[in-house]
Amino acid sequence: MIERTLVLIKPDGVQRSLVGEIISRFERIGLKILGMKFIHVTKDFAEKHYTEDIAKRRGENVRNWLLEFITEGPVVALCLEGVEAIEIVRKMVGGTEPKSAAPGTIRGDYSHVSYSYADKNNIPIRNLIHASGDKKDAEKEVPLWFSEAELFEYEVSHEKHIR
Repeated sequence: MIERTLVLIKPDGVQRSLVGEIISRFERIGLKILGMKFIHVTKDFAEKHYTEDIAKRRGENVRNWLLEFITEGPVVALCLEGVEAIEIVRKMVGGTEPKSAAPGTIRGDYSHVSYSYADKNNIPIRNLIHASGDKKDAEKEVPLWFSEAELFEYEVSHEKHIR
């Protein structure tokens, strides 16, 4: 199944100059970039992404940290497409807690902070990247971040290998 998914390179990934490295990982395995933009997220927009559901599941403090973090600097937003792209991207990104993310994943290779450290210091966990969690999230997040006019159809050489 060909799927679309959202990836955000968060402010820490941009500030640490990891944008090219992260994007190249997705391109190397054959995912296609349908849309990409470099933006500074406003608080109003961040609240549409990190909805009240997050507060219900993970607590209001966590949501507030996420809102603070995503608005502290520029973000690179990507819409990626490929065979089972949602699951593939989640596997490549690694676990949400950098300390626990497997080596070879983006978070496992480029970050190390633990939940306990972040909680103790009342800071958001800086984990470089957001990726849609599942099909339902992707179907909500992609149109939030990209209009249809901002998504481009074209063929890449990898596509001849999946037909």
